[in-house]
Amino acid sequence: MPSRPSHPLALTQGDPAGIGPDITLAAWLRRGEFGLPPFLFLGDPNVLSARALQLNLTVPLRETDASTALDAFADALPVLPIAAGMDVVAGEPHVATAKATIAAIEMAVSLSMKGETAAVVTNPIAKSVLYDAGFGFPGHTEFLADLATHATGKPVMPVMLLAGPKLRAIPVTIHIPLKDVPQALTSDLIIETCRITNHDLKTRFGIAKPRLAVAGLNPHAGESGAIGKEDEEIIRPAIDVLRNEGIDAFGPLPADTMFHDDARRRYDVAICMYHDQALIPAKALGFDDSVNVTLGLPFVRTSPDHGTAFGIAGKGIAKEDSLVAALKLASQISRATGSSH
Repeated sequence: MPSRPSHPLALTQGDPAGIGPDITLAAWLRRGEFGLPPFLFLGDPNVLSARALQLNLTVPLRETDASTALDAFADALPVLPIAAGMDVVAGEPHVATAKATIAAIEMAVSLSMKGETAAVVTNPIAKSVLYDAGFGFPGHTEFLADLATHATGKPVMPVMLLAGPKLRAIPVTIHIPLKDVPQALTSDLIIETCRITNHDLKTRFGIAKPRLAVAGLNPHAGESGAIGKEDEEIIRPAIDVLRNEGIDAFGPLPADTMFHDDARRRYDVAICMYHDQALIPAKALGFDDSVNVTLGLPFVRTSPDHGTAFGIAGKGIAKEDSLVAALKLASQISRATGSSH
């Protein structure tokens, strides 16, 4: 049996109209079955109460803070109250809740940076709702990096890792239009992404010598320049630099042959050139139990690998599997790196 952690995880509410409350309640109810680490929910207790009633679930809540959440967790779901800003209706997102959604993320980062919580676990947000409220970041990942930069005074480059039971995959470029990828892709960006990946796979995942399979951008990895020049002019020089540094990176590889069973046995992580090149295989191979992990941050952050799913919020059919996996992985990483002590 693992020893009791010294700090809880900080779990943000996400968009309160989405399935974040549903899966949070379900995860707490199955905490013993899954051996879940204690977590502190940052959000509106009224939203949780209303959603529990709607889902016909009995979940006692206890308003608390990070210092007493561990003691509360066995008997009640610990909640650090952050008012949603309105009466939330499941499945009906509203811009009035954006301020609370952002505040929960900021609070989770602050608590983890101060060592009061072991890691940040984020429920899904609706970017369009936040954009309407003036949110100036493409998504969670970039916002977390900005918070870390302000907290430390040092520039932080976040790396998005999708970690599933069958595949770890990283997109070098993330939330940008596909047409902008070739211009955004540089050798330096690939090199830095791979350096951070190599470092964090060693320190956070316990992989002594990570093997990085680097995908090409174009079909057939450009076929020696016949189907695009980026593979030879941008990606291959980056791999040469990495190999000279002692990092076991290889490629560029044709992406269409990288993800079958035999191919995946040859590497620990797939470095992909754009969002869907990484996330399509990651979600196809582990939709319910893959976890979004942000590497390169001065704190541990994980998240379920799915969206707000407004269409099923409050209906009792949302699966908590990915949140459970995110909570467990956050605890494992924080223990490995000493964040929970």
